[in-house]
Amino acid sequence: MSGHHSAALMTNCKVTYNFSTIKEVKSFRVLELFSQYKDILWDDGKHKYNVSSFIGEIDEVLLGERFSAFSQETLDGLIGSLRQRGNSNATINRKMAALSKLLRKAYKMGDIHSLPEFRRQKERAGRIRFLELEEEDRLFAAIKAKSEDAYRLSVFLVDSGCRLGEAIGLIWNDIQDTRVSFWITKSGRSRTIPLTARARETTKWPADRGPRPKGPFAMLTQPQYRAIWNEAKAEVGLGADDQVVPHILRHTCASRLVQGGIDIRRVQMWLGHQTLSMTMRYAHLATNDLDRCVVVLERH
Repeated sequence: MSGHHSAALMTNCKVTYNFSTIKEVKSFRVLELFSQYKDILWDDGKHKYNVSSFIGEIDEVLLGERFSAFSQETLDGLIGSLRQRGNSNATINRKMAALSKLLRKAYKMGDIHSLPEFRRQKERAGRIRFLELEEEDRLFAAIKAKSEDAYRLSVFLVDSGCRLGEAIGLIWNDIQDTRVSFWITKSGRSRTIPLTARARETTKWPADRGPRPKGPFAMLTQPQYRAIWNEAKAEVGLGADDQVVPHILRHTCASRLVQGGIDIRRVQMWLGHQTLSMTMRYAHLATNDLDRCVVVLERH
């Protein structure tokens, strides 16, 4: 009798266990996962703002669908829908990078129980716009007329090739004699580079200006600088060129290094690119490397 009773108890336990397992299978919307993990995965700033809009659009395309496993079929359908909306492969790659990061975290935390394979879409190499010396002179003169600080920042950006956020985030301790160290970077890797004579001048604080701010460009915010930039750009006839944004100064620095004969690996270190493939976008500008080919091909 007691054996029969024990078996019945075991059977009951088994049923209860299965029932609780079934009950624990949850489903989530992409937006819910983002809300849960956004502050862990992304630092505050422009990139996090962009990711937020990417995830919002993805949730919209998926019609707010809930899932406990993100299938390959769902991913393929999502990519197809984004392409129909006019997204380029480069844009799709950025959106999928954000989604992949979010889903990997959710998978690790046990929120979803399978992941699709994310394949990078083939991107066309776009034309890289950079400033000619004459364009730089005109644009910087217009910026200087509006703000001496914005002018100093512009000179520093084009001669250091750093990102706008990296420059504004500098503190005085980051500048030692003829060198500057960038500690807070997009790649997460710090780097130190030497400064040109005019870039060094931009980091000096005149005594008659009163108390020093936190860093040489800390008195400016990115929106303030962009507003000054856009006004100056319009004044010098570059208003219609949508590639003339502050980031063009980084492209300009890179292109000048490559055209000046600096090898691509050093350019990578200078810019702080995580992978050499990012720097290879500028490699075609090293035209001097091909001059000896003409000598071989000439018919004398």
